[in-house]
Amino acid sequence: MNATSASVLASALRGFFADYLPRQRALSPHTLHSYRDSLKLLLRFVAGKKRDPSALTVEQLTVSQILAFLEHLETGRRNQACTRNVRLTAIHSFFRYLGSVYPEHLEQAQRVLSIPFKRVATREIQHLDLAEIQAVLKSIDRSTQDGHRDLVLLSLMFNTGARVSEIVGLKASDLRLLPPASVLFRGKGRKERVCPLWPETANLIRKFLEELGVHPDRPETIFRNHWGRALTRFGVRLILRKHVRQATSNMPSLKQKRLHPHSARHSTALHLLRAGIDLSTIAHWLGHASINTTNKYLAFDLEAKRTALSKTKPLVHPNGKAGAWRHDSKLIAWLEAL
Repeated sequence: MNATSASVLASALRGFFADYLPRQRALSPHTLHSYRDSLKLLLRFVAGKKRDPSALTVEQLTVSQILAFLEHLETGRRNQACTRNVRLTAIHSFFRYLGSVYPEHLEQAQRVLSIPFKRVATREIQHLDLAEIQAVLKSIDRSTQDGHRDLVLLSLMFNTGARVSEIVGLKASDLRLLPPASVLFRGKGRKERVCPLWPETANLIRKFLEELGVHPDRPETIFRNHWGRALTRFGVRLILRKHVRQATSNMPSLKQKRLHPHSARHSTALHLLRAGIDLSTIAHWLGHASINTTNKYLAFDLEAKRTALSKTKPLVHPNGKAGAWRHDSKLIAWLEAL
């Protein structure tokens, strides 16, 4: 190990985070933090307890070490495969940059880039039905300042389907509360979109801003914690869990669901879908880059499947006779013999 080889890694990391990600690729601060955390975890794992991560060299970040790190995420840290894939995305991005800036490490970069992502099983989208949303909102004690904040926060999330990062970064100046009310969100890839607000949601926000003493034209953060700082994603998660737990006494179905802030986004999408809104409009509403992302809600909408089933004829009629089912017996026999 020498100072020069160690400085290459430090220099590459500096260029990756200071120039490549924010300036050349214009990635959001949220993505930068995610990549930073992923590479920080990798460096600490490779260094172990007896070495200083700052003394590591590029050569020590071998494929075997990275594979061991990914295994550690799942077995040692109990991370899901999707989290493993997020960490690997950051590692791939760094080594792609490393190979382009330091050609002498291109071969090693290509070996790292060959590490595959794990296939992730498609899980049911956890969401709240309309009655469950109403139960959660009714469970909030509106007589306290925190309760009023939580009511506005969750009402806005269910109204707009915004990402939690968009909600915590929302400024008063992003709101238009005069009819027709709307809100401006800055989403992934710095893309902006405008979502309409129900009059009820706009009235809640207007009263909340009056309590805070915040003028709607001022670029001040709306949702804050006890210390006056902007709520974090984890703070929003705790708020949602708290009120879901309170609502379970009147809505037992909530006990069976694993809910998180993104569940509010799923709930909005499915609510719009069941209201007959077309997928293209829902995609623009949610800020999806591709309508293929929105298509997943069709697969998980049980109500739509029930409606489709009610429009088809059953294979077995009430008299017990099977419905007509034409088939080629030779073809079926051949298929069964495969």
